[in-house]
Amino acid sequence: MSDTIHWFPGHMMKTLRQIAVDVRNVDVVAELVDARLPYSSKNPEIARLTAGKPRLLLLNKSDLADERKTKLWIDYYRKKGYGAISLQSRDKRSGQRFTQEIKRLAAQTEEEKGRRQAGKPRVMVVGVPNVGKSTFINMLAGSNRAKAEDRPGVTRGKQWISLPELELLDMPGVLWKKLENQQGALKLAITGAIRDEILNREEIAMCMLDALKAAGYAEALCARFKLTPEQLQELDGYALLEQVGRNRGMLMARGEVDTERAAIMALDELRGGKLGRITFEEPSDYDL
Repeated sequence: MSDTIHWFPGHMMKTLRQIAVDVRNVDVVAELVDARLPYSSKNPEIARLTAGKPRLLLLNKSDLADERKTKLWIDYYRKKGYGAISLQSRDKRSGQRFTQEIKRLAAQTEEEKGRRQAGKPRVMVVGVPNVGKSTFINMLAGSNRAKAEDRPGVTRGKQWISLPELELLDMPGVLWKKLENQQGALKLAITGAIRDEILNREEIAMCMLDALKAAGYAEALCARFKLTPEQLQELDGYALLEQVGRNRGMLMARGEVDTERAAIMALDELRGGKLGRITFEEPSDYDL
């Protein structure tokens, strides 16, 4: 990448301050992460601000993620003391598992503190932008209680949502103040957690193609974009994106490839699951 990725609008700072205050009023914190990026989409600021509360990690979009790697991450986070489950934000069975796990964590806390919780467990729901949080909450509520769109930064204010068995505090999606790990920031950009409008889509798509190669999905790349194994081995960066566009017939005058159009197409197809079940990282990548 030619530029450092940074996106932290003012409302995110406000959200971090709200989390620090409102965490005192909840029993459990539920953090959604992208199952394709279980490490890079986990906000370290949230971990710091909610330390001491029972925490449930929700690996969302698990239907788009590599099932084997998802299991590795669930085992890893459970060993670190988190509750951890995989889910799909529109699947009611995921909602049932979520409710059961929240009640278990709340009851465990009550037992440890030797007191009985009055009323329904109160849950703060947090996560990075565009991780599917609002869609998940709407599924739990059975109605459009949270504004949900397929782009980051839509939810700007907190809101309490009452469910039959839980009280949810929906917080806006939030990144952290300094994205020091630029490889992680790139992955967030690839999956749509950072606004496309502030980025060079061609560079993000180039990084996506190289990341897929590195993560072991060469076969999926060849099948989806009609690449040969030789092309995949010999080409990278701009040359690979150009070949993808050429194979899809995205040509302009004089036979030049419209690489911007190719980039938008490649990113959309990854985000829509058209390359199959993809996970960009596993615990061993970080010596965890």
